[in-house]
Amino acid sequence: MHIRPYTEADLSAVAQLFTDAIHGLAVSHYDEVQRAAWAPRPPDLSLWENRLKPIKVLVAQEETQEENRGALLGFIGYENNGHIDLMFTSPAAARRGIASRLLGQAEAVLRALEVKELFTEASLLGRPFFERQGFAVKEEQHIELRGAHFRRFAMVKALGHGKA
Repeated sequence: MHIRPYTEADLSAVAQLFTDAIHGLAVSHYDEVQRAAWAPRPPDLSLWENRLKPIKVLVAQEETQEENRGALLGFIGYENNGHIDLMFTSPAAARRGIASRLLGQAEAVLRALEVKELFTEASLLGRPFFERQGFAVKEEQHIELRGAHFRRFAMVKALGHGKA
């Protein structure tokens, strides 16, 4: 697996990975109405383009002999203030440490920027992952998206900056 910065050429693959993750991995946590609201099919690429533009995005890609030809395995979107905005893996690549490696890369960048805290809004599916990564629930939230109601969790993780 290779982690690299997102490029515009990844747009369709990222949008499709997100859609596949919601409709594949979140089945046990969200009903069909919620999944359709969260990840409409087909994905709207213009919305995705606008969604990804203002944030930093890293993608995990399968390594192959041909450069940049492997399938996308996951992606993370984050902001320089410590906000982890997006974190998704392909259903075909779930439980292989990809999300942990992506988060680790983003966290290293943010530590170098001396960010003191990471924060995110985790889904029911994402909450256990973030807890394993050292995040704690700050509050439960209830939101509406495209007419569907969702529970999510505002979560935080303090970043210690060791100074000798």
